Amino acid sequence: MLGLTMKKGMGELALIERIRSGWAAGAGAAPSAGRGARNLMLGIGDDCAILRPPRGHEVLVTTDFTLEGRHFRRDWLPPESVGHRALARGLSDLAAMGARPLAAFLSLALPVEMLATAASRRWVERFFTGLIGLAKQFAVPLAGGDTCESPCGLVLADIVLVGSAPAGRALRRSGGRAGDALYVTGELGGAAAELAGMERRAAGSKSGLKSGPPRMPAPSQAAAHPQMFPQPRIAVGLELLRRRLATAAIDLSDGLSTDLAHLCRESSVGAEVSAGALPIHPLALHAALDRTLDLALHGGEDYELLFAAPATVRMPRSVAGVRITRIGSLVRGKTVSLVDSSGRRGPLKPGGWEHFSERH
Repeated sequence: MLGLTMKKGMGELALIERIRSGWAAGAGAAPSAGRGARNLMLGIGDDCAILRPPRGHEVLVTTDFTLEGRHFRRDWLPPESVGHRALARGLSDLAAMGARPLAAFLSLALPVEMLATAASRRWVERFFTGLIGLAKQFAVPLAGGDTCESPCGLVLADIVLVGSAPAGRALRRSGGRAGDALYVTGELGGAAAELAGMERRAAGSKSGLKSGPPRMPAPSQAAAHPQMFPQPRIAVGLELLRRRLATAAIDLSDGLSTDLAHLCRESSVGAEVSAGALPIHPLALHAALDRTLDLALHGGEDYELLFAAPATVRMPRSVAGVRITRIGSLVRGKTVSLVDSSGRRGPLKPGGWEHFSERH
């Protein structure tokens, strides 16, 4: 294991011990505390963690990078947001498959100067406040990981989430059938709209306009900041699976247009989406008219769920307290279309996020 080494300041062992003992202002007990710990037999402190999945369940595993300069900027987001988002990405993947989180593992690379003094360690402490705060919300213990010195002076975080679902019943992208109705949870475009606002403020700062450091919203306002504090739909995924409401699902991390294309490809179907049916986040509604639809279709990072269900299923208006909206249908063939308010149909091409794409 490559460790954080320095002549002064906090070393790797001290860092791990602070994480293990709940080093996060306001986070309360240690990361392994809570009802989720009943599936964790051995956590931080040994060479491996030991998990005990529930009887009759399968284990699901997902992993996500959070890279400074690609997924966040320290001058745009408060540290609590960076930690929250790092965990939320993996939780959203579990939600899309109807899985219950069992444990999280974090590999974290930090610039050596971040641990040199008490003042510089404040960013790391606040990062864990955000990450462990979300972990406690979903009763997922931080069961292990790794730490090392970042060779590039940037923060690099890799989160691994382990979950469980009843054997043979996890929701997949491949279960959709022609004739199924398409639904989304929550509202779309808010995360992209908030990010666009950050970009405008950064541009204004370069132009000489005043722009202060990133501020933390009040806890009661966190849900109104979908870019800073996305809300994984774990409870919705569990209910969709338990009530057998969905045939296929995917989380909306890369944008509706791109993630719908993934679902259609795996299910070997096409789709028709009604532009007028899309539930638009208030932040996106405040954007220019020609940008609102673009944000909802291609913006990404909403971390809502897109799922299919038989048209005969009577879908409730909300599941686990989250709004459910029908936005279209799956159809035969491979074409994905967008239908406007006048009934005109046009191709809906993937326009969201794709790593290594020339669009980005």
